[in-house]
Amino acid sequence: MPVFLETARLVLRPFTAADAPHLLALDNDPEVMRYINGGRPVSADTIRERTLPRLLHDHPCTGTRGFWAAEEKTTGAFLGWFELRPLTDHDPTAVELGYRLNRAAWGRGYATEGARALIDKGFTDLGAERVTANTMAVNTGSRRVMEKAGLTFLRAYTEEWPDAIEGSEHGEVEYVLTRAEWKAPRP
Repeated sequence: MPVFLETARLVLRPFTAADAPHLLALDNDPEVMRYINGGRPVSADTIRERTLPRLLHDHPCTGTRGFWAAEEKTTGAFLGWFELRPLTDHDPTAVELGYRLNRAAWGRGYATEGARALIDKGFTDLGAERVTANTMAVNTGSRRVMEKAGLTFLRAYTEEWPDAIEGSEHGEVEYVLTRAEWKAPRP
């Protein structure tokens, strides 16, 4: 299987339909999905009909997909996924960073490692000028990963949730990193 990106401990590769069982397990962990859908179960049909098509989508402006399966390099174990996708199919300059990892991968630095590597690839190879990331304001773990990956807080905002979940009343936050900030010397 082709590799999109490797880090010291991770392999990021394109998704295939064979990843459906991994995605089903990931999206059915209530803690993993706590800030996504309140931890409600996700059906195999939803994975097959909605999740996989989104993860398999090729973006014409970058010539790549926007989502990659994350595997532990030494064992090949499925850890979850990373996202660095254009906000529109026709403009590679504005991209969104995201990640969803299984609980066994939490607290081990994988999210920061994968996020940093994708940001670097976005700025060096994919034409990105601006990376954004969003999460619920109360999702302190994800916010910390964004900060460790070099993004800075841009704004807090609220949106209407079709099905409100615990914490959604506090709104969401957006973080950003521009190419100029990424290139600037770090203290």
